[in-house]
Amino acid sequence: MQYRKDKKGNDISLLGYGCMRFSRKNGSIDLDKAEREVLSAIEGGVNYLDTAYIYPGSEAAVGEILRRGRCRDRVYLATKLPHYLIKSRAGMEKIFQEELRRLQTDHVDYYLMHMLTDLATWEKLAGLGAQEWIREKLSSGQIRNIGFSYHGSTAMFRQLVDAYDWDFCQIQYNYMDEGSQAGREGLQYASRRGLPVVIMEPLRGGRLVDLLPEEARALLRSAGTAPAELAFRWLFDQPEVTCVLSGMNSLEMVEQNLAAASAGAPGCMTEADRALVERVKEIIRNRVRVGCTGCGYCMPCPKGVDIPGAFRCYNAMYTEGRASGRKEYLQCTAMRQNPSSASQCVRCGKCESHCPQGIPIRQELQNAAKALETIPYKAAKGAIRFFKLW
Repeated sequence: MQYRKDKKGNDISLLGYGCMRFSRKNGSIDLDKAEREVLSAIEGGVNYLDTAYIYPGSEAAVGEILRRGRCRDRVYLATKLPHYLIKSRAGMEKIFQEELRRLQTDHVDYYLMHMLTDLATWEKLAGLGAQEWIREKLSSGQIRNIGFSYHGSTAMFRQLVDAYDWDFCQIQYNYMDEGSQAGREGLQYASRRGLPVVIMEPLRGGRLVDLLPEEARALLRSAGTAPAELAFRWLFDQPEVTCVLSGMNSLEMVEQNLAAASAGAPGCMTEADRALVERVKEIIRNRVRVGCTGCGYCMPCPKGVDIPGAFRCYNAMYTEGRASGRKEYLQCTAMRQNPSSASQCVRCGKCESHCPQGIPIRQELQNAAKALETIPYKAAKGAIRFFKLW
C-alpha cells in the first residue's frame, strides 16, 4: 500500500474504503460479508474508512465491524454532517452524538460538511453557529480534522476552499470529470492551498466499468487493461490526490484494488496509458448529445444557469443512463440556495456569442430542460425550496 500525507503529517492510505455500497441481504447490510471485506482491506493496508449519516445502516455497520475486529485504532474514520437536515446548532450536536454512538467511538478523525454545492450553503451553516461548534469539537478532540465534500462547479469550489480554514476536502473526480465538477483545476487549486484531497466516484459509481460502450471495452481488452485498473492508475498518477475511495463489495474487488494501489505513484501512467484514456473518452463522448467541453466561456449566465453543468448531466443520460444524469442534475442545480436549472434560460443569447464550439446553447438548454426536469425533479426541487434544504 502507498501512503500520502495529510495536512498534519499523518499517513493516509492511497486507497480508501467507501462504505456506501456494502452488499445487502433481505433489505439490510450483510454485516458478516462486509466485515470480511473491510477487515481484508485493513490487513492490506487501507486505513481510511468513509461513511455518512444518510447512508442507510452504514455508520452502525462500520462501528460494529471495527468493534468485532478490535481495530478502531488502526484506521481513520470519516463521516459527514448532513447540512440539509440542520436547522440549528443544537441539531448539529444531536446528529453528531448519534453518529458517535453508531460508530461506537469517542471521536471522528475526518468530519465533513456533506455535499456542499455552493458558498451560500456553507454560509447558511455558518449562520447557525457551525464555525463555533467546529472549533469546540476540534478543541475537545471529538473531531480531529474538518472538511467538506463537494458537487458543483470549479469556480464555486475555489470559493469554498477559501471560505474557511479547512483541513481537507472531498471531490468527485475521474477521467470523465477532468473538466467538470471541481475538476483537475479544482484539485490543483486545493493542493496549492495545502489541502489534502479525497476522491469519490473514481469510477462514476461503477459506470466507467459496467456502462462502458462495447467499443471501449474491446479497446481495453486488446490493450490487456481492466477498466477499473486504468481509472485508478489515472488518479494515482496525480500527486495532488491524497486518497481514492472505492465502494468495494467483494473480496475480489478488494484484492484487485489493493494490487492497483500498491503500485500507485506519480509516474505510474505511461504515454500508452494516457493515449488509451483519451481514446476511451473519445468513444464515450461520441455518444453525447451536446459537444460541450466544459470550458466555461459561456459563463456567467445572467439568469444563473449552470450551462456546462446542465450539458454534462444531459450528456450523462445518454452515456451512463437516464437515472445517473438526472440524479447528478438534481444535486448540482436544485440543491443550491440559488438554483441553476436549464429552464431558467430566457434566451438572451449572451452565452452563444462566447462559445468557442459554436453550440446553439439556447436550443440545447431547452432540450436539456425537457429531458432532465421531469415531474419528480420539479417535485424534489419544490420540496428543497419549501424546506430550505440547500
